Parts: sequence; structure tokens; C-alpha cells
Amino acid sequence: MHITVLYGTESGNSELIAEDLGQALAADHEVTVSDLQDYDPAQLAGNALTLIVCSTHGEGELPNTAIPFAEALDALQPDLSGLRYAMFGLGDTFYEETYSQGSELLDRRFTELGGTRIGEYGRHDASSWDLGSDVALEWLPGVIEAFEAAVVS
Repeated sequence: MHITVLYGTESGNSELIAEDLGQALAADHEVTVSDLQDYDPAQLAGNALTLIVCSTHGEGELPNTAIPFAEALDALQPDLSGLRYAMFGLGDTFYEETYSQGSELLDRRFTELGGTRIGEYGRHDASSWDLGSDVALEWLPGVIEAFEAAVVS
């Protein structure tokens, strides 16, 4: 199975997590890891599974590398009805009102365009003592299981 891992980052944390997810998946799957700013939204519909790792910047906004992707997605308005994706958001619960909002902005766009989110919505809280990659790697098996169950049904 081919899995695309996309990340939107401001400080590099999402990139590190995306790389760790890609490395974990590479043992059993064909994996591509890309920065959202380098990814064409027209490619989304053809992917078997897409994982998105996205941080939050400022007052609940997208990080810089996700902005060009979101703008292209809004302009293109592709039909994502065949897309199955999983979302992993980064944020800090100290900023309660904007916690993990960057990923939620993308999640809403994907859903509005027909995409189907599978598995639990993954999140990392920068205020916790947990490492983002550890949380994401614990989240990953549930996403793969949910995807495989969705494909069978």
C-alpha cells in the first residue's frame, strides 16, 4: 500500500514527526514524505492513504509551509471523495482557544471537499512531557487498522 505523509510546519516539529512516521511505515509500505508547500493538491485524490501532520502558528493559524498548499487547495477545489486521510495536529493547550487549530483548518477543508478522515484525530500537546514523535507513533497503528477496515468494508 502507498502512504503519503504530508506536513505543515513553522519550527520543524511537524517535519520531524512526519519523517519518523515515514520511517516507521517504510518497513511494510511504500511511503512518500513531503512538505505541504511542495505538494500539489491535485495529487490528493489518487492516494490510498494520506497522513497529515500539521502544527499551529500564531493565533490558531496554519504554519507557513501549509499556507501555499491551503491556497492552492482553495483555488483548485478538487473532488476528494476518494481520499481517506488521517490528521495529527500539534499545538499547546496553554493556548486553549487555539490549540491544534492549524490541523483543524486543513481537516475542515478536506471534509468539505469530500475527503473521509479515518482513525482517531491525533494530537500532540507541547505543554506535555511527551515527545511528539512518541505520541504519533502510538497513534499510527490505530490509523492503519482503521484504514484497512475501511478498505475491506
